[in-house]
Amino acid sequence: MVDIAQQAAINPASASDAAAARACVPLTTIDPGQWRALAQRAVEPNGYYLPAWELAVSATARGRTKASALPAFDGSSTRLIGLMPVISLWQAWKIPLPALVSAHPYGTLCSPLIDRDASIEAATSLLQQARNAGAHALVLNDIALEGAAMSALDQVLSRDGLRPRVLSSYIRASLDATQDAETLLRDALGTKKLKELRRLRHRLEEHGPVTFDVARRPDEIGPALEAFLQLEASGWKGKRGTALVQHAGDATFIRRAVPALAETAQCEIITLRAGATPIAAGIVLRHQDRAFFFKLGIDERFARYSPGVQLTLELTRHLCADPAIASADSTAGADHPMINPIWRGRFAIGDVLVPLRRHDPVVALIHGALVGVNAAHEAARAAVRRLRK
Repeated sequence: MVDIAQQAAINPASASDAAAARACVPLTTIDPGQWRALAQRAVEPNGYYLPAWELAVSATARGRTKASALPAFDGSSTRLIGLMPVISLWQAWKIPLPALVSAHPYGTLCSPLIDRDASIEAATSLLQQARNAGAHALVLNDIALEGAAMSALDQVLSRDGLRPRVLSSYIRASLDATQDAETLLRDALGTKKLKELRRLRHRLEEHGPVTFDVARRPDEIGPALEAFLQLEASGWKGKRGTALVQHAGDATFIRRAVPALAETAQCEIITLRAGATPIAAGIVLRHQDRAFFFKLGIDERFARYSPGVQLTLELTRHLCADPAIASADSTAGADHPMINPIWRGRFAIGDVLVPLRRHDPVVALIHGALVGVNAAHEAARAAVRRLRK
């Protein structure tokens, strides 16, 4: 199977050779300075598409390597105003049809970076770049359905007489960090539940003073990351073989991305300790005024004290006390049993099929293939759930 980007470069459809060559390029060819500048101007934050993170993912992360990019430039062709990391439909699901799919950045958010000062121009250019690359459709996975990036794309699609189709969606938990933390937690959990959690924390102090630490500086972040990786691997993720440190490519990615983002104050690692023992830790990304709760690891020997919940309570207080943060994305799945009762904000995340030409019969084929893949994946997930019972 030849990649769409290669097809376009060999036989560009309805575009000049120069346009095709610039349409879909290796992610590593995007100028990092331009990428960082665009991220600062992005109409919607996405910590998982920051260059230090996504480049590390694309370099080594298991099943997520060799991403390309659709870049959008302003009228002068010098300023980057949009960026959408992508892979071919073949690379994503072995479907031999001409579509491009959001490159998965490990975190569950793929909203593209679109310049807030030129959002319509950027969205128009991104869609045209996809056409120039030979694609008949875009599959935007894990995009905020009511976010500013999707809104800009919707405006351009509506103008051009094109209608995107939501393939699947769910409601995800978020935090309004502009609120008073104690009021927010009391309203979310109630006084009885908070009292019980305080009791558990007091009992946890039998193992030593309970402290909450935030590692931000590059010299702090390395040891904190290793402690997190050990905690994650010690729990159920380790038993299932899905902990980051269990796969060389994933371990390389996270050990590259976290220190790089710490250099620009865009990553921190939070740790809850009982005495000298880390009992829970998490990785938090920061982009503009939004935080992203990437992963959580706990020491299951302390499970009776609810260490994941205790850590999340402290994270909530930490973020609400930070004037630079207005909101936080849990990046959790639907109806997450730990985070949903605590973070009561909600927003819709979905997978969207975007046609690139009107009345294109190929899009119907792409849609049918995706429906089949989703049905097969759901059947496989159901079988796994039955086996684990």
